[in-house]
Amino acid sequence: MSTPRFLTLPPGVRRTDIETSRGAFAALEAFPGSGISERAPALLVPGFTGSKEDFIAVLQTLAGAGRRVITLDLRGQYETPGPDDAAAYSCAELGADIAAVIESIGDPVHLVGHSFGGLVTRETVISDPALVESFTLMSSGPAAITGGREVEGRVLLSALPKVGLEHLWSTRMEPEALAKGVPPEIVAFLRRRMFMNSRSGLLGMANELLSCSDRVEELAKATGGAGLPVLVLYGENDDAWEPQAQAVMAERLGARKVVIPGAAHSPAVEAPETTASALTTFWNDAERP
Repeated sequence: MSTPRFLTLPPGVRRTDIETSRGAFAALEAFPGSGISERAPALLVPGFTGSKEDFIAVLQTLAGAGRRVITLDLRGQYETPGPDDAAAYSCAELGADIAAVIESIGDPVHLVGHSFGGLVTRETVISDPALVESFTLMSSGPAAITGGREVEGRVLLSALPKVGLEHLWSTRMEPEALAKGVPPEIVAFLRRRMFMNSRSGLLGMANELLSCSDRVEELAKATGGAGLPVLVLYGENDDAWEPQAQAVMAERLGARKVVIPGAAHSPAVEAPETTASALTTFWNDAERP
């Protein structure tokens, strides 16, 4: 799970809710210091077991470039409620939620999907590329997750119905966080976030993450046909999808590629200034005639 290093909202960032035709979504929203957005808005979508707080460290910097920046909790994630039905958490359903959020925003957005959020947001783009000003896959991959993260996902998918979330938290998640030296107040947040997640949502998203098919060719067709700029951004030490697999995906998409030095699977947490700079440069280039 992504682990934010602080939780205090920076100046110009507020907690809000976005009302859509598919329900309300808990969000964080940042505006430029002037209060005037001169550029296209941006929407940042978190990954599995993540939340809007995963982007706290980049929101103020991104908004400072002259745009409204929004990040949210997906349905069933932390402060956004979701139905008690695992089938409601397919990438297609979650992608339709993102489309509804963009329609509520009212303008095409620079869309960013982190990890599982990348698999979700590509559904949005494939379905309707006109909703998007540019598309960034951040630490995401072409298909189902692999390596050690795949093992973790299968453990959760298998164990959650049998032993419950409390057992998984106390025997795996909390000890791992403490071993990494995560401060007590952040550990408390991680616990609160984990237990506020929909149990059906955790199971449904985990299943999607472990079984998602490769849709890169469809995405390339959608973005290419729309002339939509695409960025593949990941940490040089990513431990989810292998960096080489993401590099190949960028080639298949004809996308710009940025590798963040010193970062692993959560560049917005691990290298916020470098990540914000890369996103701002890409977005500004995408808006040029």
